[in-house]
Amino acid sequence: MQFYSSIIETIGNTPLVKLNKIFKGIKGTVLAKVEYFNPGNSVKDRMAVKMIEDAEKAGILKPGGTIIEGTSGNTGMGLALTAVAKGYKCIFTMADKQSQQKIDILRAVGAEVIVCPTNVAPDDPRSYYSVARRLNKEIPNSIYPNQYDNPSNAQAHYETTGPEIWKQTEGKITHYVSTVGTGGTMCGAAKFLKEQNPDIFTLGIDTYGSVFKKYKETGIFDENEIYPYLTEGFGEDILPKNVDFDLIDLFIKVTDKDAAIMARRLSREEGLFVGWSCGSAVFGALEYARQHLKEDDVMVIILPDHGTRYLSKIYNDTWMKDRGFLEMRDFATARDIVKYHQKQGRKEVITIDKGTKVIEAVRIMGKEGISQLPITDGEHFIGSITDTKLLYQMIEQPEIKEKTVTEVMGKPFKFVAMDNTLDVLSSLIDSENKALLVRDDLKNEIHIITQADLLVAVAG
Repeated sequence: MQFYSSIIETIGNTPLVKLNKIFKGIKGTVLAKVEYFNPGNSVKDRMAVKMIEDAEKAGILKPGGTIIEGTSGNTGMGLALTAVAKGYKCIFTMADKQSQQKIDILRAVGAEVIVCPTNVAPDDPRSYYSVARRLNKEIPNSIYPNQYDNPSNAQAHYETTGPEIWKQTEGKITHYVSTVGTGGTMCGAAKFLKEQNPDIFTLGIDTYGSVFKKYKETGIFDENEIYPYLTEGFGEDILPKNVDFDLIDLFIKVTDKDAAIMARRLSREEGLFVGWSCGSAVFGALEYARQHLKEDDVMVIILPDHGTRYLSKIYNDTWMKDRGFLEMRDFATARDIVKYHQKQGRKEVITIDKGTKVIEAVRIMGKEGISQLPITDGEHFIGSITDTKLLYQMIEQPEIKEKTVTEVMGKPFKFVAMDNTLDVLSSLIDSENKALLVRDDLKNEIHIITQADLLVAVAG
């Protein structure tokens, strides 16, 4: 029989997946290491189990003990799964900017979660760092793993993530990309990879409001760099001991908005339903790759976690629009386009009967300034003609101008619902379907939506 003794034995050996559409036209091969395949759906599972097992070996954590940690959610999940497997209790402190899904998930696996204010200094007694330390002092037989300064964090990635990437790429990796928060994922794997090949380039992804990039470039810890930001899971207002700046060749900063939009693109264009910081990593990697990646290069990007952690945030259109991450369009649906037509005095769709001659149809299109016509048989829409297709047909067969339109017509235009969104409408228009029809039941009218209408709507 093939089985694991506990859930934590399934951690690691996550796949590399090639990124195709987002990096189309970019030289080299770009691969994502998809860490949501870990049982806790994030890269943090690796170091969580390592920190606990090292604490057990050192005699710091004893049976029945309590694990107390400050977390943005993912480390907490890894620790919670380890605690369930090994019989420990968990108390986690989190900043109030973290998504409700992260809080709910931790509570679902038996952890106690204490939410602390985000916009306070790290040494403020209310910060999630300070609260975790205080609870560790107050609660007997408890440990505070402190992922920021615990060497087991980076060691976990030195022992697992780095070797996996090296093996999976057959040693061909040339660029390694990771967001930097505690520093464990970036620096642990980078250390291993650079030991195999010192020429491997390491790109750290930072966020605006974090101190890392300026500190790397100047050696100055500038408090003016610190301000609130929304992206979760990386960037810091402290310098964790796990961040070894000598192992990071370059930092690129990514905005909250660019990260959120890229995460949504990864879901829709690559089929990777990933978290917010994954968008940061890919956006920064793409910025670098456009200028620097060469044909034989192999870039590996860490995608830290899963999109379920952010359903109420970046995958919620209302939340995105409220923060200006998605533009509020004047035209959101087919109904909005029809209303605009009516305000402009545009009447119902112009149609032609099935018995109309081609030459007459051409005259109607010219007179009305339109490029397509639906063809009807009574109340039924049976076909369509477009100026582009008709032009090619008349050049090849000039005699068809005296024939009826049924002899040259294409498929009838599709009917769509009034509440269909622009994304849906755009997906329905293609080389075979040049326009769409929509029925206004209130006025018993039929209107046409063309490619030009959609272009105006999208441009806003």
